[in-house]
Amino acid sequence: AVQQRQRRRRRRRRRRPRSRCPATVMRQALVDDTEDVSLDFGTEEEEELALRKNRIRHPLATFFHLFFRVSAIIAYLFCDWFSRSFVACFVTILILLSCDFWSVKNVTGRLLVGLRWWNQIDEDGKSHWLFEARKTTAKNRAISIEAEAQIFWLGLIVCPLIWTVFLFSTLFSLKLKWLALVIAGLSLQAANLYGYIRCKLGGSKSITRAASTYLGQQLFQRVSVRPSINN
Repeated sequence: AVQQRQRRRRRRRRRRPRSRCPATVMRQALVDDTEDVSLDFGTEEEEELALRKNRIRHPLATFFHLFFRVSAIIAYLFCDWFSRSFVACFVTILILLSCDFWSVKNVTGRLLVGLRWWNQIDEDGKSHWLFEARKTTAKNRAISIEAEAQIFWLGLIVCPLIWTVFLFSTLFSLKLKWLALVIAGLSLQAANLYGYIRCKLGGSKSITRAASTYLGQQLFQRVSVRPSINN
């Protein structure tokens, strides 16, 4: 009878479910819930590329790209409120236009969009206009900044249109004393617009390639001049 009781106790123990630790149960539930779930948020490279495109890498150049030309337009519209001297207003606006022309031509175009146009005079005294664009590589495309390019082209296109409106308003209102200033502002900004459009459309030549070509031409001219002198 004692042996039968022991056998019954063993059978009851085998039938009872084993108690698990609460932490173990929670871990198993989390594993079961997330086992078949796949989350796709995009690769890290795509996220980094999107951040680079929306980020402004040259804030100072971007600021001065718009500062001088917008200041010239504001000064032209409201200069009568600040000063009654026509000469002072004329000189102030002309200085702002000149600073804008120099900064856009020599600084902001090269930094923001990788374009450059300039004039070069060779040894014979001939003038050559060069329209250059940065060589496009996979690395340059990866780090290209869309926000800077949009700001650059927006300011470059909109401001000459505003000066065109000023030109017609000056003619129709017979304010001929401002005509020379308006023509100067329109000419300076249209020159930059034309130069960068030429760079964008036809300036496939990189800056380094243009420099090497120029040095090769100069070397060839010197070599060809020496035999003629000896003869």
